[in-house]
Amino acid sequence: MIDFLAAAIRIATPLVFAALGGILSERAGVFAVGLEGMMLMGAFAGILGSWASGDAAAGLLLAVLGGVSIGIIVAVVTVRYRADNMVTGLTANILALGLTTYLLQILSGGGSPIAIHLDPLSPWSIPGLADIPVVGSLFFSQPPLTYLAIIGCLVLSIILFRTQAGLMLRATGENPEAVFAAGLDPMRMRMIAVACCGGVAGLGGAVLSLQQVGTFTDGMTGGRGYLALASLIVGRWNPWGAAAACLIFGAAEAFELRLQGFGVPISSYIVQMVPYLIALAVLAGLGRSSKLPAAIGKPL
Repeated sequence: MIDFLAAAIRIATPLVFAALGGILSERAGVFAVGLEGMMLMGAFAGILGSWASGDAAAGLLLAVLGGVSIGIIVAVVTVRYRADNMVTGLTANILALGLTTYLLQILSGGGSPIAIHLDPLSPWSIPGLADIPVVGSLFFSQPPLTYLAIIGCLVLSIILFRTQAGLMLRATGENPEAVFAAGLDPMRMRMIAVACCGGVAGLGGAVLSLQQVGTFTDGMTGGRGYLALASLIVGRWNPWGAAAACLIFGAAEAFELRLQGFGVPISSYIVQMVPYLIALAVLAGLGRSSKLPAAIGKPL
């Protein structure tokens, strides 16, 4: 059971980062459909930066910048040129998938993609706390980005609900005219929020490439951006609620992996569908009662 819960937390970590970024975007009034592409670009930039520099910190910085690059594209097209949020987000996902594949081929000189293999980030055990039975191994012996995800939930909660900037961000997604009347530019607020969404989601991609597997493969996000999008909807655009939903999806995927390990006589393709079927079921049961920000998807 401890191993199962630890796996659920590990799998949920990249989802939490993407969901936090999505909250920033959707609270400002822009649908976060492009989370998948932001994560994928972050995963690629993170592993490339760490491999080229030999420094994980440089990789994390490039992962943020990679996600921001996709976020800026989405922000310009949707906010500045008032394009449809859904179509733009899906296009950004396709763009990131094709671009990362193309860049890998360039790095290999036109041949087969180069193989980048790095040691994943090691767990950090917190002295004293890590020795607590059960709880210590689950929460205080995690890799650094898992701790950062928990801190991110706390920081975003404070920003959204305890600061003037958070109030203006939420008002931009609810009533942009009120933001304009207060002397601020709602268009600028949205563009900044979507760019920041890309940076945070890029960290989610870095979790996959730098902390979990130590390499990059084409399309390695595997739909996790869409699970993160479902999580923030189920979590009512609240960081802690979204994190709880991510943990549920992480537990579902951990259960799916164990089913395959137990040799259950079910097709592996059907088993791999479990997290996404659960996401659909949860959205059908809880998501329909979620109240979207009033101005989300509406051009300024």
